[in-house]
Amino acid sequence: MTDHSKNENSFYDIFIEEERAVLKSHFSNIDKNIFAIITPKQVDRGALMSRYSRTDKTMRRVFLDEFIHNPNRGKEFYDRVLLDYGDDSVAELGEAQIAIEWISNIAAKRLEDRRIGLSYLEKSSRYVALDQKIRGKYKYYREELIMSSKFSDKYIQACDHAFVLYSKNISSMQKYLEEIEPIEKFYFFDSSTKQDVSYSNLKESKDIESANRIYRLTIKAKSLDILRGILPASTLTNMGMTGNGRAFEYLLSRMFASGLSELRNLAGDLHDELDKIIPSFVKRANDEKYGKALQEYFINTRNAIINLSESHLKNIQVNRNPQTINLLEFPDNFEAEVKVAAAILYEFAKGQSLENIIKYVRSLKDNERINIIQMYTKFRSNRRHRPGRAFEMVDYTFELLTNFGMFRDLHRHRLLTIERQLLSTKHGYDIPQEIVDLGISNEFKDCMYECNEVYEILSNRMPEQAQYVVNFAFRYPYFLKVNLREACHMIELRTLPQGHSDYRSVCQRLFKYIEEKNPILAKGIKFVDLNTYGLERFTTEKKTEKRKQEKT
Repeated sequence: MTDHSKNENSFYDIFIEEERAVLKSHFSNIDKNIFAIITPKQVDRGALMSRYSRTDKTMRRVFLDEFIHNPNRGKEFYDRVLLDYGDDSVAELGEAQIAIEWISNIAAKRLEDRRIGLSYLEKSSRYVALDQKIRGKYKYYREELIMSSKFSDKYIQACDHAFVLYSKNISSMQKYLEEIEPIEKFYFFDSSTKQDVSYSNLKESKDIESANRIYRLTIKAKSLDILRGILPASTLTNMGMTGNGRAFEYLLSRMFASGLSELRNLAGDLHDELDKIIPSFVKRANDEKYGKALQEYFINTRNAIINLSESHLKNIQVNRNPQTINLLEFPDNFEAEVKVAAAILYEFAKGQSLENIIKYVRSLKDNERINIIQMYTKFRSNRRHRPGRAFEMVDYTFELLTNFGMFRDLHRHRLLTIERQLLSTKHGYDIPQEIVDLGISNEFKDCMYECNEVYEILSNRMPEQAQYVVNFAFRYPYFLKVNLREACHMIELRTLPQGHSDYRSVCQRLFKYIEEKNPILAKGIKFVDLNTYGLERFTTEKKTEKRKQEKT
């Protein structure tokens, strides 16, 4: 153990034995200058952190002097700082983990629209079959306004139709995939030779069981990937959320102001649960002075923009083309290279201004400028070696028209600007080739037709609520504004072999656009995979299975 008394940079506290005994249950150590806060009361941790920033005392001394004998210290501190002073940054010190179950995909995407301060995990439609009923009902959201209308029966009929078609074809789709991608064509790890061999050459029973497990999981994932387009957006999902008080407060305000009763009801329940954990942080979210005024701002702004959109856009035709990706805005190639190269040099400049560095870089020969840019990513040996912030100097704006299922995957990326419209059936839908080859394309089209018919009826009266009946296969317009650094991360991640074929092909096209406009910068995206794959999860399942075996 380091003797901190001999460290010239250690100005350690001296605690008496009684104090040391108390501190042991609240901090990970009591004699080092780096330690974890393990005190059990969540609100006290945040208050302690904030108070710590406003005193010359060390944290452990603040805790002993101000917190240990006053159980209400945290609440008193937050009431003063948040409510009286309005110091919102302090609200980031309170954190909570929340589970939200049985919510629609419409609601889930609205929650996930909040990019900063919140992290999400959502039930996967790739690994979890959504074919089971609960008490005789398929798991989709029955929206209040729709269910109280004369169209409720049509809505139920359309959603049930979609779930029946999805459910009855899971097994047949798996059998079809097994026929076109038989297990015999794949190679698996042989524990005796320590090599990959064909399935027919496996000898050990444990290796055969392992191969069957890998293949079965891969086939299941592929089947559910293909069939997910049948599901309506009302399909229920479960979410886990981790976030700070400031983010939760803003999220609640947006939810309370939503035009959807599902989100407003969720807001009330979420507020109640957060009030049990981080009460001071969410106290303002629905109060008269702060919360209601913020909600009114959201509602008034939304209504005003809706009216303006209807007035200005009524004569512009709807794009009914197949899936499209357009690059709308991109940087001039020379200027983009100059900006990135200047930003690369800036970090280790010795007082020179960015303005003068940019002027200097403009004067360089092409090979000198290119060398600076390429050196920035030269030592990347895998996709987790991400380029630095110099790549944030250039931006791209893409407009996409893809199926809603694919949008859900790209929507998860936080560090980009994504703007979208209400979900609709106006742009047609995508039919996976496997649906056609299985011979169920007519049933698929009938399902889309029925859901479209119900959507058309509902959208004239309740456009927001009509979204619930729209299937994942319907195309959806949105735009992405992304800087080069985030584009690098997204493209390299979403073109991995195990990814869904839809978003892999889209991200491959995004890369091609960037490569066309800024070829030197595109070389920094070193781990884009431009290949196509049959069973996307196969390699990953093999690696996972091998790790499991190595542990046993």
